Amino acid sequence: APVQVDISKIDPGAMITVAWQGKPVWVVRRTAENLKNLALEEHREELRDPDSEVNQQPEYAKNSYRSIKEEYFVAVGICTHLGCVPNYEPDGRAEVKHALFFCPCHGSKFDLAGRVFTGVPAPTNLIIPPHQYLGNNVLEIGSDATTS
Repeated sequence: APVQVDISKIDPGAMITVAWQGKPVWVVRRTAENLKNLALEEHREELRDPDSEVNQQPEYAKNSYRSIKEEYFVAVGICTHLGCVPNYEPDGRAEVKHALFFCPCHGSKFDLAGRVFTGVPAPTNLIIPPHQYLGNNVLEIGSDATTS
């Protein structure tokens, strides 16, 4: 069943986790700096699938932000390597100068659009679940205009 989430109280840079179909789903409110970093050419060159060619998202999220609204990122919080739950690191890591998701099990890294870096075990980008906005402050995970 779809899950509705009030996103009105998520501060820029913050993440909440909700359960959908027994899986963790992340909702991150990206900052202006996060959005700028996602578009940097030197960052895109570090990614295995920067244009999301592997179908891990609905068609409406097949864009550089992998989202409906640039400010909000919605993804299933499970590493595509062996199913561990990556950590959200809003301050990044030494080798990556901006926010990302880091999988502690085998070292896979994903950017704030859920795109996987090169040279890590995860084979594909994070999965983007079906979702839609029911007004400005309510996100519904598990349904969208194509499934409603």
